[in-house]
Amino acid sequence: MNRLPVITALGGISAAGRSSFHHGYRRLVMDVLADADAQQTWASLATLTGRLARTGSQWQDGTGNVIDYDSYLQQLAAQLETETLVRKLEDQLFDPERLLAHGEAVLTAADGGPMEFELRQRELPQPLPAGWTILEQSASQPKSVRVRAEKPFAAMLPSYSPAAVNSAGQLPRGFDPSRLYASRNHPRALQLTVFGASDAINALGIDWELIRQRVPADQISVYAGSGMGQLDYNGYGGMLQAKLLGRKISSKQLPLGYAEMPADFINAYLLGNLGSTGTNVAACATFLYNLRQGMRDIQSGSHRVVIVGTSEAPLVPEIFEGFATMGALADDQALRKLDGLSMNSAPDHRRACRPFGNNCGFTLAESAQFVVLMDDELALATGANILGAVNDVFVSADGYKKSIASPGVGNYLSLAKAAAATRNVLGARGLRERSYVQAHGTGTPQNRQTESHILSRVADCFGIQSWPVTAVKAYLGHSLASSAGDQLAMSLGVWAHGWIPGIPTVDVIAEDVTADNLDFLLQHRETGTEGMDAVLINSKGFGGNNASASILAPHVTRQMLAKRHGRKALSAHAQRNEAVSSRAQDYDTASSAGTNGTIYRFDHNVLTGDDIDFSSEGLRIRDLEQAVSLRVASPYMDMLED
Repeated sequence: MNRLPVITALGGISAAGRSSFHHGYRRLVMDVLADADAQQTWASLATLTGRLARTGSQWQDGTGNVIDYDSYLQQLAAQLETETLVRKLEDQLFDPERLLAHGEAVLTAADGGPMEFELRQRELPQPLPAGWTILEQSASQPKSVRVRAEKPFAAMLPSYSPAAVNSAGQLPRGFDPSRLYASRNHPRALQLTVFGASDAINALGIDWELIRQRVPADQISVYAGSGMGQLDYNGYGGMLQAKLLGRKISSKQLPLGYAEMPADFINAYLLGNLGSTGTNVAACATFLYNLRQGMRDIQSGSHRVVIVGTSEAPLVPEIFEGFATMGALADDQALRKLDGLSMNSAPDHRRACRPFGNNCGFTLAESAQFVVLMDDELALATGANILGAVNDVFVSADGYKKSIASPGVGNYLSLAKAAAATRNVLGARGLRERSYVQAHGTGTPQNRQTESHILSRVADCFGIQSWPVTAVKAYLGHSLASSAGDQLAMSLGVWAHGWIPGIPTVDVIAEDVTADNLDFLLQHRETGTEGMDAVLINSKGFGGNNASASILAPHVTRQMLAKRHGRKALSAHAQRNEAVSSRAQDYDTASSAGTNGTIYRFDHNVLTGDDIDFSSEGLRIRDLEQAVSLRVASPYMDMLED
């Protein structure tokens, strides 16, 4: 019997804030939450952005002044509201009003004769261009020389222009992950990895060292990555730009740019993991591809604990330019046209992403999301929190294509299989009446047509008359590899607070959207914490990477565990969980008071070959109680004759 992958912890960071304890989710539905829940999330955002901290019994603002907690939060809430979620691109990462470009020009003397000018010696091109002569050392600048150029020559001149696209799902204004640990010029996606994975590990409520001692090292795996690699200046972007900008390439830019580096960082600097590792790179479907890897590890019994995640930081000018050139982004001019505004009017950046409505392109975003999976037996034995379970994840390619960027038929297959897998557990009625869809919902005209048709056909196939559909990119933007992680994080929040977030940026569904058998939620929908038994998460990636997941509710997961392990086992788990929940809550309380829980263990307990004791039956590793077994099963053992 396959083991059940139980979701035991969630962590991360997005434009909505910290993911653990559903703070990011609560930012989406703040207008329907109880005041106490709303205040906790405002406090989480305030401390995250450095505007609130507790020292002893006193609360202080970002400048160290003692403040009254309640009144200060009430005043700060309006500011935090405007500085989270999708909004006008701010200058935290680069200045969108001054984008640098170099244009080629040919310099010629006005009289047609030679030109004389001064250059610093280190700026002289090597070798000297034809017709250049060094005349003398500069009298005014000791390290410069005077040069004569006999002929016109080409030069690259810097110029600056405002960005055409000014909407983005930026992290909350003021949040700087590089200040939370010794970041050492890490690319931004790796900074988000360290924060987001730390958030998940701390939210687990179980000391990771206890997990390491209980589970053999080869039965822990990490699948985490980014879809585009690290393309800011500290990663591949800088490696490719440095020479053209007159700078030096650093020794870190190439190795830290790899797409699987988030997994490598988690292994090397957070967990000391020796088990399976890697990432499936699948454009915007990357998170679900990784979730499928982790799910299969646990289902097969080869692994007992898996960390799954993605981290994407694509808010750099070149990526904006690339997607804008494809016509994929909602630029300012298109937003004005969509809303009938004059060219001098400010576009509505807040409503840039409009899934299934009249729209003009997607909104780029940054995000890092991580979940910790355990097999059902280990989850019960450790008293782990039960946030839900991964029923199944299906992946399909698109087949033959005319354009690599255009959608194909693969998503019909993956979503239909996910619906069938949900029916297998909940029954036909459960699928029809107690499931909903977290759509990919990018906010492009092409997506609204193709994905709505897929959803409608699958709903009709399974006899669903009014399938609830939502799309959280309306709030968060499109974080590429992390987008399905955003969808999962917000879905887990529904089971904690009982509201499915609506699509607030859309007033009316577009005419070319297929709406048969579908119920697009333009307002928040109250379901109660146990009103939905499953969510189907859909993801469509560039190039034909389609993935759809069936995620089961925590109350359904408990019912399954009770049937498999018995009521006594569930009762014993509940007792163990009291301490686990308390420890996890302590982390949340401390984080919301400004205590930094980021984990980063550089050069910590590094092992060598001398730290392993070898035998033909197994390997014993220093400081780990469980041996790594060498009794490796093979499916081919009986294929040779005796």
